[in-house]
Amino acid sequence: MENNKDLKQKHICDDVLIAIRRIIQSIDLHSRYLVRQFGLTGPQLIILQEVSNLGEVSISEIAKAVSLGQATVTGILERLENRGLIKRRRSKSDKRMVLIQVTQACKQLLKKAPPPMQEHFIERFENLKDWEQAMILGSLQRIVDLMDAETIDVAPILAEAGPIEEAKDKMLEKGDTFKENAREKILVESETKIK
Repeated sequence: MENNKDLKQKHICDDVLIAIRRIIQSIDLHSRYLVRQFGLTGPQLIILQEVSNLGEVSISEIAKAVSLGQATVTGILERLENRGLIKRRRSKSDKRMVLIQVTQACKQLLKKAPPPMQEHFIERFENLKDWEQAMILGSLQRIVDLMDAETIDVAPILAEAGPIEEAKDKMLEKGDTFKENAREKILVESETKIK
């Protein structure tokens, strides 16, 4: 028979798992809302906002600004171009460089679109005391360690990423280095599923 200490530990563990599921569900619900209301995924919205803020910009500059690989950004930009939200043109000074800018349709869409989920989070997180921020970070890093997820390389973009373990297994079968390629492949898969 379990004693009170064992029951208490099981209850705490259950509460932690429930909290993690709530975080995942919150991200998923926000992603679905963006797709349903605006036809955009989180990464698409972030890229459009970044291009809008920067003006005419190269693909590599966008990739750097949003912490994603250039191949991932290129795929997202192709879908956005097909929807008429961005325009591409070759640079006059360097014909190898492709420059991106938002269209008028994009500007109208961005006026209506909500900020990405992480903007709301960042705003609230930055209002916490330093010790509280450090405590949250330390706790989350420990959870990552407990879940054996420390080798997963991700960007600070909150978006539905799809089944991580499936992606990991597929990449390991192909001989890819999971840490180097996970973020791009998972985002590309989630973009394709939503498309």
